[in-house]
Amino acid sequence: MKPASRQDRAPLMEALLRYKANRIVPFDVPGHKQGRGNPELTEFLGKKCLELDVNSMKPLDNLCHPVSVIREAEELAAQAFGAAYSYFIVGGTTAAVQAMIMSVIQPGDKIIMPRNVHISAINALILSGASPVYVNPGVNRKLGIPLGMAVSELKDAISKNPDARAVFVNNPTYYGICPDLSAIVEAAHEKGIPVLVDEAHGTHFYFGENLPKSAMACGADMASVSMHKTGGSLTQSSLLLAAGSMNPGHIRQTINLTQTTSGSYLLMSSLDVSRRNLALRGKEIFARVLELSEYARHEINKIGGFYAFSKELCDGGAVFDFDRTKLSVYTRDIGLAGIEVYDILRDDYGIQIEFGDIANILAVISVGDTELAIERLVSAMSEIKRLYSRDKSGMLDTEYIRPRVELLPKHAFYGGKEPVNLETCAGRICAEFVMSYPPGIPILAPGELITREIVDYIKYAREKGCFLTGTQDITVNTILTVKDR
Repeated sequence: MKPASRQDRAPLMEALLRYKANRIVPFDVPGHKQGRGNPELTEFLGKKCLELDVNSMKPLDNLCHPVSVIREAEELAAQAFGAAYSYFIVGGTTAAVQAMIMSVIQPGDKIIMPRNVHISAINALILSGASPVYVNPGVNRKLGIPLGMAVSELKDAISKNPDARAVFVNNPTYYGICPDLSAIVEAAHEKGIPVLVDEAHGTHFYFGENLPKSAMACGADMASVSMHKTGGSLTQSSLLLAAGSMNPGHIRQTINLTQTTSGSYLLMSSLDVSRRNLALRGKEIFARVLELSEYARHEINKIGGFYAFSKELCDGGAVFDFDRTKLSVYTRDIGLAGIEVYDILRDDYGIQIEFGDIANILAVISVGDTELAIERLVSAMSEIKRLYSRDKSGMLDTEYIRPRVELLPKHAFYGGKEPVNLETCAGRICAEFVMSYPPGIPILAPGELITREIVDYIKYAREKGCFLTGTQDITVNTILTVKDR
């Protein structure tokens, strides 16, 4: 891309404001015609919003083939994030992850990745026909959570699979764990293998100080970044970043295989405005976020019974660094699963956190939070300990179970299937996904062996109230398995 312009510009937003000022009479889609055709929706979302929900046209450029204002906005984003190329994504980071993988992988190719990846990465394997080489992450036995990809494990995987075409890695995990990404990139590049990074939860790494290094700063080839998670843009808006080592035209064509031809200008302009905000004020924004997170962590740990973990987990290996903006809290010591604390916070205290699993909760702290909101969360957790604590005996103590891959995900997903009762499916090969959402990391993926341990975990998670998804049977009483031949 060309040398970018000033970061105080927001070219797409500026073009939309010019469009609005020109009072264009619309004889194109969308059919609500600037909100006039749907007064209920206009009243609900606001007149300004509907007036800017427009279609691609010459003055507003085209997301599939940007040549003017969208292109300039993407160039500004690339400069702000330290990338050679940037692409606006309106299908969420799911679409960014899938385009990233499919732009470097062909059917039958091997890709090295940790198993604790988001479902979007495994879906990309189904779509592309690629073969996963899983590097099982370490597990913190107390917290029950998967850790980062260890460099030694990656080198071993590369040694055993010299024909691997890519390495895929999380930075950070949902819980805030970061690998030694610079060393991972160096090890992969020594063998000529590109490194793809799922940075859905790492937007702030590019703008804050005293935070883990970003993928682009570590020399990665591509990264998918959820601007809407910690960057302030609208839900479903994301960025795909690429280094100069990549073919920008091929990436665009791969994105266009699955991305809509009717890109939302509300989503795209939110990326443009949020990038400008972060480029101009990101350092102070994330300093404030870090201050609030550290205060919340300190106060929660003072309660006792809860454990808000942080950089003390770092060991130079599978936990190389920790994202201290993440408020991840271990709950089992008060006898409650994370999902139980999640439900109590929402139902009894009107507090919505990001997720709860078997043993932990995660509260996302952002620039939109205040000391008052933090105090309310801390106070609620103190009361939960006082009112709901119970004996923790009999609780499940692990969150991650190492899978056994028996078939390619694509073959299992598209092959013959039959439903089998959950109680009797151990020993069969799974043909669908089973996962708790969020965080969207599959308990089972197509092609993996169903074990008794996994069945017990699914039953326990369901009993505790985890929101299990991915199965055709919404009750998760049966699981689709590969039909016996």
